[in-house]
Amino acid sequence: MASRITPFLFRSCVRPAARIARPQARAFSVTAVRPSGTLHVHRNTADNNADIPFKFDKKNEAIIEEILKRYPPQYKKAAVMPILDLGQRQHGFTSISVMNEVARLLEMPPQRVYEVASFYTMYNRTPVGKFFVQACTTTPCQLGGCGSDVIVKAIQEELGIKQGETTADGLFSFLEVECLGACVNAPMVQINDDYYEDLTPETTVQLIRALRASASAVGGAAEAKVPAPGPLSGRDTCENSAGQTNLTSKPWGIETTRSDL
Repeated sequence: MASRITPFLFRSCVRPAARIARPQARAFSVTAVRPSGTLHVHRNTADNNADIPFKFDKKNEAIIEEILKRYPPQYKKAAVMPILDLGQRQHGFTSISVMNEVARLLEMPPQRVYEVASFYTMYNRTPVGKFFVQACTTTPCQLGGCGSDVIVKAIQEELGIKQGETTADGLFSFLEVECLGACVNAPMVQINDDYYEDLTPETTVQLIRALRASASAVGGAAEAKVPAPGPLSGRDTCENSAGQTNLTSKPWGIETTRSDL
C-alpha cells in the first residue's frame, strides 16, 4: 500500500516546487526609443493644426477634376492617395488641414484619410526642408560601390544634422530609408522626386553644395549647375562600366546556322 502512495506523494511535492518563479535577466538595449504612437498620433503644433486654413489653388483644382474623372462618382474616395500627394506638394507637407480638405472634397470620413496618410511613409506629416534627402541604407546599398555608411556620414557632416532632423535654415531634411529600387546603381539617395546614384562621399558633398547654391541663385538649379538626376559616375543608366560584355553579335534565329555545319 505504501509503495502505491509514495509516487503520488512525491509528485505532489515536486509540482509546487516547479511552479516557483525563476528570476529573469533582461538584456539592456542601446537603441534609441521611438514610441509607436509617433507613427499615427497627431499632436497640434503651431504649424500643424486644424485651425490653419488650406484650400487647393486653381491649378491644382483643375488637376483634381482630371483625377476624379478616372473613377466612378460613387467611388471617388479611391482618389485619396493622388489628391493627398497633390496637397503635400502645394503645402509642403501633409498637414491635418490638408487631410481635412481632402476628406471634404471626397466626401469621406476624415478618419479614413488620416488612416491613409499615417500608413504610407511617402506622406510627410511634419514639415520637411526644401530638399528632402532620403538615403537608402538597405543591404544592396550597404554593399554596393563605396557603401551607404560613408554616404550617410558625408551627408551628416556636410549638413551638420543627424537623420530625422532639418537644418536650421530649413533647406535640408535628412532621413535614412529602406530600399528605393535602384540597387544596381548603389549607393544612392532620393532628393525630392529625383534619384542620384553611383555616389561617392565626394560627389555627395558636391551635390549638396550645388543644391544649397541653387536655393539662392537667380536661375535656380541651372545657374548653380546642379548635377542631373541619375548616375553620377558617368554611365547613362545601369550598363556595365567596363562596356558591353554580351550580345555583341547578331542573335541566333531560325535563319542563322553554324558555319561549321
